[in-house]
Amino acid sequence: MAGPLEGIRVVELGFWVAGPAAAGIMADWGADVVKLEPPDGDPMRGLFLTAAGVDVPINPPFELDNRGKRSLVLNLQHAEGRAAAHRLLADADVLVTNLRLPALAKLGLDFPTVHALNQRLVYCALTGYGADGPDRDRPAYDVGAFWARAGVAMSLTPKGSPPPQQRGGMGDHTTAIAAVSAVCAALVARQRTGVGQFVCTSLLRTGVYVLGWDVNTRLRLGRVESPYDRHHIPNPLVNCYQAADGRWFWLLGLQADRHWPDLVRAIERPELRDDPRFAEIRVRREHAEACVATLDAIFAGQPLAHWMAAFDRAGMWWAPVQTIGEMLDDPQARAGGVFTSVEVAEGRADMVASPAEFAGTPAAPPAMAPEHGQHTETVLLELGYDWEQIAALREAGALG
Repeated sequence: MAGPLEGIRVVELGFWVAGPAAAGIMADWGADVVKLEPPDGDPMRGLFLTAAGVDVPINPPFELDNRGKRSLVLNLQHAEGRAAAHRLLADADVLVTNLRLPALAKLGLDFPTVHALNQRLVYCALTGYGADGPDRDRPAYDVGAFWARAGVAMSLTPKGSPPPQQRGGMGDHTTAIAAVSAVCAALVARQRTGVGQFVCTSLLRTGVYVLGWDVNTRLRLGRVESPYDRHHIPNPLVNCYQAADGRWFWLLGLQADRHWPDLVRAIERPELRDDPRFAEIRVRREHAEACVATLDAIFAGQPLAHWMAAFDRAGMWWAPVQTIGEMLDDPQARAGGVFTSVEVAEGRADMVASPAEFAGTPAAPPAMAPEHGQHTETVLLELGYDWEQIAALREAGALG
């Protein structure tokens, strides 16, 4: 089988990350994704040179979000280019776009126009700030709308410290997952009604959802925990600690009073179990700094391998704090489907897998990302154009 979305035709009109990532997940899951690009291409193709000033022969972020697609180049500023896009959309199941809504309207690719062409089409808009409101048309990247404006960065910033930097694509990829969920739900609804619909998500909305516990607490109780450092954490049993060899690990004692005896047994300090400062979560919270300092001193006495074995013997939950390099060597990541093998120009290469798998409808291994315009003629022939018409489109500038 080719995946759970086999037979679904997706048209992607997207730049950079969020829109292409959403369509990329659907391509991994078996959809036929046509990436509709302008004559100068998705700017993400030149990421390293334009964003970092480095020219490298491959573009791993672009490959991740665009593998398995077909690239069609159309000049949407040209009437015949727009007509070809309309013909493409008239027989599609899904449109995924992260262009700003006014730009789509100018191109005749807004929802009312497209819905009139194809009432079964699910129209998915990934936006910075949503489809309505005073800033609906404000330009956005995920570091602005998701990381900064949604409150994610400041929620991770202890008082007096500068906000941390976001790694590339974190908000985009999270929003892409939300968009794919919305598209799949709308396809289910179409099964009942026969009609597609407009679905929308935003970097801002997804960022607030990521912070849902904090935000809902503020909405319901009028307060929220201030960001704290590891020395003043409310529950020292959900905290990071450093072993004697410099390796960090995280304790996962969310049920603090359940796990305190396990931890005491693992570190072989029975006297701490009934220490009045640490005996139960309420007083442990009041003496968090002392508790963390006590555990710091203990953990500094042995390397991580010692503590790994001790935690497992005692039933104490924990996880290593790994670098990307360490994660790549983690046998569980390999066994757990985190990676996939992709055919690339030089043979096959490991890449990051999309975030779910399907036992009953497994997808075929994804293909490499397309070259700019690689499938233009193929797709146009599928739409009913003949070679003479394609040549005329190219001559007129409709293909760029």
